[in-house]
Amino acid sequence: MLKLSKLATAVALVVAAGAATAGEVEVLHWWTSGGEAKSVGELKKIMEAKGHTWKDFAVAGGGGDAAMTVLKSRVVAGNPPAAAQIKGPAIQEWAREGVLANLDATAKAEKWDSLLPKGVADVMKYKGNYVAAPVNVHRVNWMWANAEVLKKAGVTGTPKTWDEFFAAADKVKKAGLIAVAHGGQNWQDFTTFEDVVLGVGGAKFYQDALVKLDQKALNSATMTKSLETFRKIKGYTDAAAPGRDWNLATAMVIDGKAAFQFMGDWAKGEFTAAGKVPGKDYICAAAPGTGSAYTFNVDSFAMFKLKDATAQKAQADLAASITGTQFQEVFNLNKGSIPVRLGMDMSKFDDCAKASTKDFVATSKSGGLVPSVAHGMAVSPAAEGAIKDAVSQFWNDDKISVADGVKSIAKAAATK
Repeated sequence: MLKLSKLATAVALVVAAGAATAGEVEVLHWWTSGGEAKSVGELKKIMEAKGHTWKDFAVAGGGGDAAMTVLKSRVVAGNPPAAAQIKGPAIQEWAREGVLANLDATAKAEKWDSLLPKGVADVMKYKGNYVAAPVNVHRVNWMWANAEVLKKAGVTGTPKTWDEFFAAADKVKKAGLIAVAHGGQNWQDFTTFEDVVLGVGGAKFYQDALVKLDQKALNSATMTKSLETFRKIKGYTDAAAPGRDWNLATAMVIDGKAAFQFMGDWAKGEFTAAGKVPGKDYICAAAPGTGSAYTFNVDSFAMFKLKDATAQKAQADLAASITGTQFQEVFNLNKGSIPVRLGMDMSKFDDCAKASTKDFVATSKSGGLVPSVAHGMAVSPAAEGAIKDAVSQFWNDDKISVADGVKSIAKAAATK
């Protein structure tokens, strides 16, 4: 059994004779920006209403890399938190280590097999057993735009192709504003990169090149065109982009300092927190060329093995709360994502969320639904890390030729 730290050990709270026992759950996550912090705060409220104590273990850094580093050190030391924000293939890697709890009892009671899309449910399981609880569905291939900035620049209509986008970006630049708000971190670079690959090559090419890591696709003329387009976008960012957090780039669009941002729909949480209205203050649209495709990112919490019975009860309540209708609605309204639970009432959601839900269902039937590599949903962490590094090196060094960039990314994709 794991030697848990005092922080991760559940504490039995005997309130009075015959009263229910409650436990403490320490939750590791990286939701620290405005919209995200508000969202996770709702889960804390639900858990506290059930009598449990919430121990927040937040590690800043939008892509979660810093959080994973901290988690690894905690697990190695034998004191993991009760729950940690883990997703995609990384869930299976943790499960293979034998440190995750079996959530089948909760899943059966909450009817997860019928309420979750099969593709999502499968990611939450290891050898047929649930070990993680899914929170939401994010669409990654969004393009956000400030309506007033576009109007000032004389841009009419939302760019639907890359040619239209560059024409619009030129007008914004001519108007003396920043065309593309970007934060220079490898996951942000890759978010833009996978948008470009999807927009240039389509869903099948995306799957072949970035999910299957097929060398023929990675070394193709389509990949060359993708890198040429990717590099062109760099010319429309500002000099202060390196190291900037994603939410600060979103703030540039919100404040009218920049026209566009390529970012998943967690960015919408920032617009919402700022009191902005879609269709009026800002525009949400699929990245150029990706209107019939959908790159998805599913946030989830993996549950770690605990020894104490009250801790296990608190953990089970946490898993049930995550997929419950109350949290699914309020969390996703704040976060900008859509519910992972099927059949949810979407009447309180805005037009961006409704469009996302419609496209999610449509692309799952058409073959246009693809996992986001940038956000840990598609390939092993080792391969993902190597490809991200190669893409960022190309983005940051204009001296690297497109041909060499293609070779570097293809080589990185061969990482096991």
